[in-house]
Amino acid sequence: MIDDLKGDESWRMFRIISEFTEGFDKLSDIGFSISIFGSARTATEDYYYLKTVKIAERLAQENFSVISGGGPGIMAAANKGAAEGQAISIGLNIDLPFEQTPNEFQNRTLNFRYFFVRKVMFVKYSMGYVCMPGGFGTLDELFEALTLVQTNKIYKIPIILFGADFWSGLLDWMKDKLISHGTISEEDLDLILLTDSIDEVVEAMVKHRQKKLEYIEKTLREKSKNSK
Repeated sequence: MIDDLKGDESWRMFRIISEFTEGFDKLSDIGFSISIFGSARTATEDYYYLKTVKIAERLAQENFSVISGGGPGIMAAANKGAAEGQAISIGLNIDLPFEQTPNEFQNRTLNFRYFFVRKVMFVKYSMGYVCMPGGFGTLDELFEALTLVQTNKIYKIPIILFGADFWSGLLDWMKDKLISHGTISEEDLDLILLTDSIDEVVEAMVKHRQKKLEYIEKTLREKSKNSK
C-alpha cells in the first residue's frame, strides 16, 4: 500500500511538471498582458459584466493581451472584450466540480488541474491585475498579488479594484483593522487603486507598460556597458 502511494506521488510530480511546461510554451509569446478576475456567477446583463467587456476591449485596443480564468461570468466577459478588440484572449481553465465551464471567447486555452500552477501563470505573464467583483477565488488572487508585491517577490504591478460600491467596505476594514492593529503599513494600501473609471484602468496600465519598457532598456544598456 505504501509503495502504491509513493507511485501516485511520483506520477503527480510528472503531471505538475507537464502543466508548467505547457503553460510556459503556450504563453511565451503573448507580450504585455493584463489579468482580469471576477465572479463566475455574474450574469451577462449585469453592470459589471458589461463593464468588464468594455475594459478588456479597451485594453486590447492598446495592444495588451487579456488573461482570465477561462470560465463563465466575469471571466467570459474579459475574454469576450479581448476577442472583440482583436487581441490574444487567454483562458486559464481549472478543473472544478461546478462553475468552471470554458467560455467560448478564448482564442488561446490552457487547462489546469492544480490551482498553484495556474496561479504561477497569472503572476508570471501578467503586467497588471484588474479585480472585478468576485468571491473567494478573486480575493485569493488579489491578496496573493498584494503579498508578492509587498514582499518584493515580483516587480511592482498595478493592482486595480474596479467598483467602489463593491470594494470600499473591504478597504475600510483593512484601514480599520489591519492598519490599526499594525499588521500592515499605511503605505501598503498605496499598492491598490480603487476606481469606477475605465479610462483610469487603461491609463494606469499604459503608464506602467511605459515604465517597464524604460526599465528594460536601462537594464540592457547597463549590461552592455558592463560587458565591454
